[in-house]
Amino acid sequence: MYKLMTRRTGKVSAKAIVENYFNALAKGDVAKALTCFASNVKWHQPGKNKFSGIKSSPDEIGQMIFGMMEDAGGSLIIKPNGLMQESGDLVAAPIRFTAAKRNQSLDMGGLFEVKNGEIAYVWLFSENQQNEDGLWTN
Repeated sequence: MYKLMTRRTGKVSAKAIVENYFNALAKGDVAKALTCFASNVKWHQPGKNKFSGIKSSPDEIGQMIFGMMEDAGGSLIIKPNGLMQESGDLVAAPIRFTAAKRNQSLDMGGLFEVKNGEIAYVWLFSENQQNEDGLWTN
């Protein structure tokens, strides 16, 4: 993982780590994005669809992201949809998922907890869970 240093403490901020994750995704570099996660990360994916549930490693998160990309015919875009807010080790991020193949976009909120310079916990909240479940039908 590349390091961003804050000027005051010499410590990587939680927000900078989450930004690293989204910047790598924006470049299509999922492998680099996954380096932002702790090996025992807990990712809480909402809903009742084939991608829902808790992911417990960067590999499981990667499988989910690649599965979503495949399901969307390679058209999946995941990016922040507004300003991220930081409070200590927590970062709240508005997120937009867009899948051109299905002509859909979903707004979500993400809460990221950073520990020891890595994303340790992620909780996602869908703006419209029914639409999200429809996008990722089993």
